[in-house]
Formats: sequence, structure tokens, C-alpha cells
Amino acid sequence: MSAAPAPLGLTARGLEVRYGRHVALADVDLTVQPGSVVGLVGESGSGKSTFAKAVMGRATITGGELVVGDGARLPRTAVQMVYQDPYTSLNPRLAMGTVFRQLLRPTHGAVWRDRAVELLDSVQLPADALDAHPGRFSGGQRQRLAIARALAVEPRMLIADEPTSALDASIRHTVVDVLRDLNVRLGVTIVFISHDLSVVAGFCEQTVVLRSGRVVEAGPTARVLGQPEQAYTQELIASVPLLPLPPAGAAG
Repeated sequence: MSAAPAPLGLTARGLEVRYGRHVALADVDLTVQPGSVVGLVGESGSGKSTFAKAVMGRATITGGELVVGDGARLPRTAVQMVYQDPYTSLNPRLAMGTVFRQLLRPTHGAVWRDRAVELLDSVQLPADALDAHPGRFSGGQRQRLAIARALAVEPRMLIADEPTSALDASIRHTVVDVLRDLNVRLGVTIVFISHDLSVVAGFCEQTVVLRSGRVVEAGPTARVLGQPEQAYTQELIASVPLLPLPPAGAAG
């Protein structure tokens, strides 16, 4: 594969996002270091997805600031998102070869297919996936296709918004293994949004706990989930046992 661009970090200072009178994020301070994997956890409505939308420029920031990279204007391709539902994130009418050709031909010309095969290999899928439509694939395979599609534009950061929640427990580890490999091998920064604390515990270096749009606790994952300091974090962990991920190599 071609050399990966330098990963991006981000910093939020006093970040606020309001929808009318509703405060979705309030006074959020957090830092994501370039090349790191950071988990955002919390109950539904805690502000996790709103934070993702703010990073992607799809939510209006009403207070504070959010700086991605060094603050300079970035191309739209620099930060890419992997969505929750693998069954709606791909156009069912387009063969995957068409999707990748549209993305890769501007930068790779006639050899776009070679690059597409490299991307498929990076997410553990065969080259003949290019000849099939999304309906031919399982949920886990579709999610890996969505990751490969995001990587086609050589992002420097991935926002993964509940990427395993729509998948069977037996194949969640496959998608996580793909993301882990991309982070280790390419250095892509990953913001991993999830309510599945067992996945976060096994994947993320740092964890940020959100509640009602505010940061309750943040720090190294082993400390936040292993020895939480805040009562809300303790309650969250008690409500969702930290089950281990399936062993690598299980069916996916």
C-alpha cells in the first residue's frame, strides 16, 4: 500500500453544541493525540454522536472551539466516518468496483483497480468483492467494505460511530481487528464511539466518558474502566459487564 499521510489529532476546548434550547454538548474539553485510538462512551443521548458530527462539520458549534490538526484548513478527505449501520451505508445499486473506481480514478488513473485490491486486502476481503453488489455480503463484510471505502481517500483520522453495534457478537472482533491493524500499520487516528465497553476495553488506549453532553471522566482506558473515579462511570460499568472480546481467528 502507498505511504499513509501523517495522522491528525484534535483538541476541544469548552466545546458547546446546541439544538435550539437543547444542549447536546456543554463545556467539553478533550484531546485526541495523532495516531491514537480514543473511545467515547456513555448512554444514549450523552453527546457521543453529536461530537462526531461536530468533528465532521455536520453540527454547528455554538460555543468554545474544536481544532483538528494544527487548525489549518483541511481537505474534506482528511477525516472520514464509518457509520453504525452497514446495511444502509453502501448504495445497493452500485457494484463495489464502481464505488472504488469513482473514488480512486482521480488519483490513481488506469491502475485504480490495483489500489482497490490493496484496500480490500487491508480489510481482509478478496479482490472479487469488486464485482459484487452490497447485497452479496454479510453485515461484517459490509462494515469492512465501508472501512475500505473510507480509506480510499487516504484519511488522516477515522470517526467510527458505533461500527460494531449492528453486528453479531461473534463477528464484532473481526471489524475491531481490522481497525486495530489500520491504526498500527498506517497510523490512522481513530475516535471510536461505542456503548460496548468490552470492545472499548480491548481496543482503545484512552477513554472519555460522556453524560448529558459533558465529560464525566477521561484518561487511560485501563484506569477509567478498571478503576473509575466517578460514580457515573462506576454505574455505567456495573450496568454493562466488561466481557472479553472473542479470540482472534474466530469466525467472522
